[in-house]
Amino acid sequence: MTAVAHLPAPRSVWLRGRLPRPGVVLAALFLLVVVVAAVAPGLLAGQDPLAIGADPGFLPPFASSAHLLGTDQEGRDVWSRLVHGTAPSLVMGIGATGIAVGGGAVLGLLAGLGTRATETVVMRVLDVVLAIPELLLALIVIALLGTGIEHALLAVGVATIPYYARMVRAQAHVVRRSGYVEAATGLGIHRASVIWRHVLPNAIKPVLVLATIGVGTAIAVGASLGFLGLGAQPPEAEWGSMLAAGVQYIAVDWMLVAIPGAVITLTVLSVTVLGRDLRRRAEGRTAR
Repeated sequence: MTAVAHLPAPRSVWLRGRLPRPGVVLAALFLLVVVVAAVAPGLLAGQDPLAIGADPGFLPPFASSAHLLGTDQEGRDVWSRLVHGTAPSLVMGIGATGIAVGGGAVLGLLAGLGTRATETVVMRVLDVVLAIPELLLALIVIALLGTGIEHALLAVGVATIPYYARMVRAQAHVVRRSGYVEAATGLGIHRASVIWRHVLPNAIKPVLVLATIGVGTAIAVGASLGFLGLGAQPPEAEWGSMLAAGVQYIAVDWMLVAIPGAVITLTVLSVTVLGRDLRRRAEGRTAR
């Protein structure tokens, strides 16, 4: 029997597993614009988002060269408010996810590396918290702390801590039984040093990849709180509050709802697409 030669994979198949898909490229470009709008809004919008102009309210999109997306009920430029509202929304997503990952890492390591009694107590508390819907838990935190974007950020972060804590605990269980951790322990290295240098980095790395998807969820929850009037307060520009203000005049100008709603949806979708692509690459899976 003759041996069958293994032919190299076609170049198109080889590249398909490494080049980003068109959807990922579009998502990255959209998020690049979002980041620029958050960091330097003046580059994209020169008008004051709080200034009430001389133009009439409810001006439709593209009706005036001075107002690309029209004006709201107060005659303010919708494009400028949309651009300047990017920073609070993006800070909400990234900041809340950072709080959730940090708190989840502490509780997850405590449950994964502590005694059986400690793990039982921590996991039962997390199970109780997970039984409460995420938005409802955020509302409870805001009811205790008060309204405002800072409190909303903290509320969203606290509400999502249990999800990351469970993931870190599962990863800590795997890492603590690995050969290099057992070798470091056998060499007499201090337990705190083993946790800091070996367990924590390897337990948190997969969680950080999944956290990119969580940023989109946090943006959506933050916008929901802003819609309910519990986040950024008027007249501050923020996507959720813009959506809430537009609902009151939806019969007059439905674009005041459609524009911020579309931006929120596209941002969350883009973050999710990039997060899933990062997870796929981290797991070594090729694109289909």
